[in-house]
Order: sequence, then C-alpha cells, then structure tokens
Amino acid sequence: MPESQTAAPLREDVPPAAGPYAAYDPQLSNEDLAPLRKQHWSSYNLFAFWMSDVHSIGGYVTAGSLFALGLASWQVLVALLVGIVIVNVFCNLVAKPSQLTGVPYPVINRAVFGVKGANIPAIIRGLIAVAWYGVQTFLASEALVIVFLKFFPGMAPLYDVEKSGFLGLSTLGWICYGILWVAQAALFWNGMESIRKFIDFAGPAVYIVMLVLAIYLVSKAGIGNISLNLSSGEPLDFASSIPVMISAIALVVSYFSGPMLNFGDFARYGKSYSAVKKGNFLGLPVNFLFFSLLTVITASATIPVFGHLITDPVKTVQEIDSVFAVLLGGLTFVIATVGINIVANFISPAFDFSNVSPQKISWRAGGMIAAVGSVILTPWNWYSNDDAIHYTLGVLGALIGPLFGILIAGYYIISQQKVWVDDMYTLKSTGRYWFRNGYNPNAVKAVAISGAISIASVLIPKILLDTGATSVNATWIGNYSWFLGCGLGLVVFWFLERRSPMISLEPTGTEADLNVSEGLLSL
Repeated sequence: MPESQTAAPLREDVPPAAGPYAAYDPQLSNEDLAPLRKQHWSSYNLFAFWMSDVHSIGGYVTAGSLFALGLASWQVLVALLVGIVIVNVFCNLVAKPSQLTGVPYPVINRAVFGVKGANIPAIIRGLIAVAWYGVQTFLASEALVIVFLKFFPGMAPLYDVEKSGFLGLSTLGWICYGILWVAQAALFWNGMESIRKFIDFAGPAVYIVMLVLAIYLVSKAGIGNISLNLSSGEPLDFASSIPVMISAIALVVSYFSGPMLNFGDFARYGKSYSAVKKGNFLGLPVNFLFFSLLTVITASATIPVFGHLITDPVKTVQEIDSVFAVLLGGLTFVIATVGINIVANFISPAFDFSNVSPQKISWRAGGMIAAVGSVILTPWNWYSNDDAIHYTLGVLGALIGPLFGILIAGYYIISQQKVWVDDMYTLKSTGRYWFRNGYNPNAVKAVAISGAISIASVLIPKILLDTGATSVNATWIGNYSWFLGCGLGLVVFWFLERRSPMISLEPTGTEADLNVSEGLLSL
C-alpha cells in the first residue's frame, strides 16, 4: 500500500469483515459506525442539505420574529448574515475530523472523551434531537391539517380537541401526526442514500414555491406598496440597536447549534473536505441571504394584501382563497419540515443511540427509538408552554455549546488535528483512547464545569424573576448560553489537559495505528 493516500480510496476496497475492520471491538462498532469505505457526496448534496435545514417553518418564523425586536430591515439582514457566517465557520471546523476519518459525530468524540466517555455527548445530543423531532413533526402536521380542512371541511369537528381529542391532541391532529410519523420513518428506514435523494429534491422545491408565493403576493400588492421596513417593535436608535443586533446574531447561531454540533454525521459522506466547505458556503451564507431577502419580501407583501403582517408562511398560504395554493403551499411546507426533521433530528439520535450499544442498537433501531420517544413526549402539550420549553430544551440546549467547545479544543488544539482511527474501535487498555477506564476525566470535568455555568445562565435569571426575588429581567443572558458554554468548554478542557495531560500524540509503534493529519492517512 502506498505511503499516504486520501481518505476515501484507502477504505473503499476494504471488505466489511477484512483488514482493520476485523480487529474492531464489536462493542464499539457496527456497519453504520465503522469508517466509510466510500465517500461520494458532492458540494451540491451538502448545499441541498442546508437548504432542507434552512427552509423550514421554524426557519421562516425565526427570521420573521427578528422584526419584532425593533430593528430596521437592513439591521435584521446584517444580523442574519453575520450569524450564518459564524455558523458556516463552525460547521467547517466540526466537519473536518469526520470527513477525513469517515466516522460519525459520536465516534470522533471517542478521540476526546474516550471510547466509553463518548456516550456522554452522544446521549445529550440524542435527547435534544428526540425533543425537537417531535416538535418539528407536530409543526408539519399542523400544515397538513390545513390541507385536510381545505379539502374536507366536514372534518372540522375532528380538529376540536375538547370534543374529539386524546392526550391533548385532536383526532385530526393525531391523524396528520401519524401520517407524517410513518412517512418520515419509512424514508429513514430506506437509508442514507434515500435521504440524500430526498433532500436533493426538497430544498430546491421549497425555493420554487416560495418564489411563486412571493411573485403572487407582490403582484397582488403592487410593487409600489412593498416596504422592506417591517419593524413592529419600538424603533431603536443606532446605539440602542447594537446590543439587539448582537442578540439577534446569537439567536441565529443558537437556532442552528444542534445540526452544527453533529454536522460530522453528514460531512463524513463528503468526497473531500474542499467539497464540504464549498457546500457549506453555498448552503449557508449564499443560500441564507437569498432566503432572508425572500422572507422579507414575502412578509412585506402580506401587509397590503391581507391587511396585517404575517411571518408564518403556512398562515400566509392559508389566507389565500385558492384550493390549489393551499394544497401546493401546505404540502411544500410539510416537505420542508420533514427535510429538516430528517437531517437535524432523526439521523443524529440514530448514530448517537447506536453508539451506546452498537451490537444491540443498529442505526435504524436508534432512529426508531427517537421516533417512538418523540410521541411519548407529546410535544404538542409543551411546545406552546414557554416555561416547559425553557426548562427542558433550554437546559439541554445549554449543553450543546460546551460539547462543541470541547470537541474543537480536543481536535485542533490538544490533538493538533491527529486522530488514530483504529484506536477509536478498541477496548484494550493499551488503546490510545482508553484513557482511564474508557473515559477522559478531563473531558468529563470540562462538561460538568462549563455545562453547569451554561445551564445556570439559562435557569437562574428566570427563576429569580419568576419567584419575585428580583424585578430585573436578566433572562437575556440565556440568549448567549451557547457562546458562554462553548468558550468555557474549550478553555476549561484545554486548561485541564495542560495541567494533567490525557491525550498523547506520541507514536505507540503499533503498525495498526492509523494517523489522520492534514487530510492524509498514512500507515
């Protein structure tokens, strides 16, 4: 074998039961968690991935909600663009180790947390994804309800939760939720190739419909009646707008923090790191800027057409007195939300839960655990409850930053971009990532310390305000929990590794060691 090769060819011709794979401990590996033998996703596939992630109902509502902060339209666009550029940079950082090694997010964490300790970030990320999976399925089902009622108005009594409901959801709600639950499960069960084809279609499809919707509304409103100043809050002077803009930027980063953390699950399929970076650039800054402009224009046109501002595209379509428009728009936004749900909230727990017990939980089984768990959580009951979201997703979300910071510190600063792939699949005490009984105590401590502070930034200001202990509303601090947790996680882990090193870069002399550095694999 040549001295050095690029990542994909080295693994492509290795049969599942031969070569280095044969020595992998079954408690750490299955066919889904093992390094890929072929990486073939192009820049377009990653571009389409981000289109599916961006073009969701939640994405439109989030972008539209920034106008209520009192910002001018140009300030909203600047905040959106700056936020998404930050997301782009961070996604490139988290993508590199997984693309070069061909392994998913929970596996690359073994090089930082230890072969057993990697289950800590995997379970945390998996639980967050399960909760959001239920929420996104519920949002998509509400769009489907609109389609049903437009075509079958006689079903309206079934949408009354008081007269016809179970566990807080109406009968029609259950029907629509069930349809989408089965559809998503079926798509997921067919594997990553089917998911890739779906997102290749879903992202552009939503763009086409949104363009048609924007053109239709602008033509109805008249181009002269379109105003890009949609600010509905108290107008702010420039000095006062700066902290609000920073808060808006933080909101954008926080919105994408989940898929950003486990982006390695998708970057591993990229045929090269440069292809991943190109796909990220097209799918994030370029795509998001156009998406933001389209959102502003569409929302602006709703004022002269309907008499009030509508930032929710589903409600916009609902206002149009056309059966075809409701059908096309409703189904399109269902597709959009299914797209983000699959890529952001189904695939992540599939890998994460499989990592806990590879031989008992396959990738498909891990995904179905998430799907079933999403129903048990009854997301429709707590999604509209601000306190429930704050104390559940707020706490879990506060842990995403620390996990991100620790991974970045571990790979780029401590390990200097070197990963010994085969050592991530062995439970031998001589393995490089066995650390101390399979755990890196520095990583565990870093999660505990930075996570506790990050969670406190979310909970304490709200508890003090709710209990009347203070009249000062400092809940805005929680908007920056991701940045706080990320920075603390990075610094604390780096400090602990400097004081008591666990990650070693010294060669072991074992021929089976596979060193990944600067994009090259060498035996």
